[in-house]
Amino acid sequence: MLFHLLAPLRDEFGLFNVVRYITFRTFMAVLTAIALSLLFGPAFVRTLRRLSVGQNIRDVGPQAHQVKAGTPTMGGLLILFALLVPTLLWANLTNPYVWMVVGVTLAFGGIGFADDYLKVRRRRNLGLTARAKFLLQVGAAALAGALLTALPLGAPFSPTLAFPFFKELVVNLGLLYVPFVVFVLVGASNAVNLTDGLDGLAIGATLIAAGTYAVFTYVAGNRVVATYLQVPYVAGAGELTIFCGALVGASIGFLWFNAHPAEVFMGDVGSLALGGAIGMVAVIAKQELVLALVGGLFVLEALSVIVQVASFKLTGRRVFRMAPLHHHFELAGWAEPKVIVRFWIVAGLFALLSLSTLKLR
Repeated sequence: MLFHLLAPLRDEFGLFNVVRYITFRTFMAVLTAIALSLLFGPAFVRTLRRLSVGQNIRDVGPQAHQVKAGTPTMGGLLILFALLVPTLLWANLTNPYVWMVVGVTLAFGGIGFADDYLKVRRRRNLGLTARAKFLLQVGAAALAGALLTALPLGAPFSPTLAFPFFKELVVNLGLLYVPFVVFVLVGASNAVNLTDGLDGLAIGATLIAAGTYAVFTYVAGNRVVATYLQVPYVAGAGELTIFCGALVGASIGFLWFNAHPAEVFMGDVGSLALGGAIGMVAVIAKQELVLALVGGLFVLEALSVIVQVASFKLTGRRVFRMAPLHHHFELAGWAEPKVIVRFWIVAGLFALLSLSTLKLR
């Protein structure tokens, strides 16, 4: 909104010329998101406490986590507020990709909200059934994939898949493109959800992933840079840099309250929304495969659950002390803050490796 209000003034007031630059608006989105989080966060947490919106801790989890029972949850609502308001303020709202990402974020956030609400209402760690949650995610992702290829988005959005490290290897997925989008969005959403088990772990990793995709979206939306780096050029994708910047700021702001010992948890309304948002950004920027590196920590957490379940069903033995992976290291004797910080370091290393794909082609 501010972009549309201030941009026309640049002809009369030279100062407002900066508004047309994506880099400036991204910086402002970061600051706006942080300010909104810190300004409204304390009252938001107090409101959750007053409404008794407390977290229910699974009995099968580490016993040390039982002290967290009753900590306010559904803090993802604060993340969504601090993410979407700066996006709407600083992004070009005539850009359809902005609305696509906002829509996916709200859709997956809505699924998470329903899950959290049922958990709070029932006073048990049982919300939507796994089947219902999965089907809702698949439906939202399929709709997003279909709209992405069907809506008039300026230049037609190509249902192709680009491979990192191979500049000329581009595969047209055709009718398989929508199922592929479903796989990316549902996978990313659930991977972030599984990572959300320690104070600040998921939001810290999200911060790193959002900052990384801010680079990818800027490159994808800049014809000169994209051509030089030999990555797919997507006209209009640069506006998603503002969204990624807002996500960085919202993550920083929420981490202020979610750092150990957490005052509030994000809940599924946060984790599902964040995973869906990152997945959709990756799809539009044509950097879907790189998501496995950008979100390498999320992938490891999800794989640990898959391996644990498969091993137990096939052999009756567990590979890890407990899954997801962060619980394994907790039970191995690592203090929770040590697990969190070390996993952040791993997430940062994955992000650096993903950025290297821009040159290694």
